[in-house]
Amino acid sequence: MFGASVIDIEAVHRARERTAELRPTPVVAAGGDLWLKLENLQPTGSFKVRGFLNAVRSLDADSLRAGIVTVSAGNAALAAAWVARMVGTHCTVVMYDSAPAAKRDGVRELGGEILGWPRERVIEWIAGRGWESMTQHFIHPFADETVMAGHGTLAMELFEQVPEVRRVLVPVGGGGLSSGVASVLHSADPGIEVIGVQSSGYPLWPRTFSEGAPPPGLVPETIADGTTAPYDASMHERLRAVIDRWIEVPEAELRTAVATLATRHKVVAEGAGALAYAAATRLDGDLPTVAVVSGGNIDGARLAELLSAG
Repeated sequence: MFGASVIDIEAVHRARERTAELRPTPVVAAGGDLWLKLENLQPTGSFKVRGFLNAVRSLDADSLRAGIVTVSAGNAALAAAWVARMVGTHCTVVMYDSAPAAKRDGVRELGGEILGWPRERVIEWIAGRGWESMTQHFIHPFADETVMAGHGTLAMELFEQVPEVRRVLVPVGGGGLSSGVASVLHSADPGIEVIGVQSSGYPLWPRTFSEGAPPPGLVPETIADGTTAPYDASMHERLRAVIDRWIEVPEAELRTAVATLATRHKVVAEGAGALAYAAATRLDGDLPTVAVVSGGNIDGARLAELLSAG
C-alpha cells in the first residue's frame, strides 16, 4: 500500500518561502535510471538545515531571544548552530560524546555550545524531556512538524529537477526527513514509491515493522551515525503511513558505497549519506529513481580508511 501525506502540504509551501535563501541542491546522474540528490552540498553539509531554518523562522520574538536547544548525533547540531548564528541567537546542543570530531568541531566553530554526554544519558534526557528544565526553546531534531515541513522542500525541488521520478530512496534516522519528503511525493503522485533505508548495523525501523516492536537492546554498530536516533513512538505511525517499503543495507556494502561515491561520482558522503545510494543496487526494474545523499560530514581519517579499503 502506498503511503499517505502526514505533513500539511501548505506548511511545506510556507517552509519553502521561509528558507528561500537556501539554493536548491543539484541532482546528478549516476548511471542508468539513477540520480543523486546532493544534500551534502547544503551550507552545513546535510539536509538538516532545511528543517531547522524553517523551525527557527517560525518562532516568535520571545522564543528567539531565549535561544534554541536541540539534541543531535551531529548534523542537526550543525544546522541548529548555523541557523542560530544567522538569526543572532544562542544555540545549545545535547550531543553523544561519541559524535564524530568533525561535527563537534563544526558546532563550536559556528558558536554553538555542546553538552557532550554518553549515549545512555542522552536517551534518558530525551525520555525525561530534559529540555523542559532549560530556558531555551527546544527544537526536536525530527519529531517536529515545522522541521519535517522544512525537509519536505527537498521533494518539491525533486519534482522540478526529475519530473519523471518513480522511486525515491531516503535514509532514515528519526524519520523527519522521510516524513517530510514522502508527504510531498505522495500528495503529488501516490504512485511514487518511497523506500526507507537503514544499515544492518542499526536496523531499528525495518526490524520494528517486521517484528511488531522495537528490537530490544539494539546498539549502533554502523558508520551511519546520522541514522542512530533512538526509537520514538510518536514517529511510528507516521513512518508506517509514508514509507512504502524498507531496505536494510549490509554494513560492509555501506562502507563500500562511501568509497564508490567518492571515486566514481566525485561525491563525498558520510555513512548515512551513502545509505540510499548503497540501497539502489538492490532494486529491480528500470524506473527513474532518486537516491538522497543526505550529508557529507565525514571525518577525513574515516574517509581515508574507507577509500583504502575500497
